[in-house]
Amino acid sequence: MRILGIDYGDRRTGVAISDPFGWTAQGLEAVIGDMEKTIERISDIASSYQVESIIVGYPLNMNGTVGFRAEKTEIFINKLSQKTKLSVIKWDERLTSVYAGNTLKEVGVKASKNKAKVDILSAVILLQSYLDNSLRKK
Repeated sequence: MRILGIDYGDRRTGVAISDPFGWTAQGLEAVIGDMEKTIERISDIASSYQVESIIVGYPLNMNGTVGFRAEKTEIFINKLSQKTKLSVIKWDERLTSVYAGNTLKEVGVKASKNKAKVDILSAVILLQSYLDNSLRKK
């Protein structure tokens, strides 16, 4: 029961995967490219790991409203769902990039010079929050 976690961005998209039991999230890679290239790569990853569903960070505004970024992510989600034929779940990602950047800073890694690491860690954080929430409900 593997699940992919996606932190979608215009230039880079962080990708994380769960362990086979759906307990923990691990970073995979940062896909660099436009929406079509990113969807193609994520589809390949989903197929090779036999992914059951995909969690995509949904960037709501801080007040919970849908803005331009969330609308663009909605387009990505729809295209990804069509390509992979998998369930794609929106997951609130507010402040995950900030949290990822602060976490890297704490261990001596400059987020501004390691943007791919920030994106991957953001994907790990959002996927782990989804997994934790799912485990609490069981």
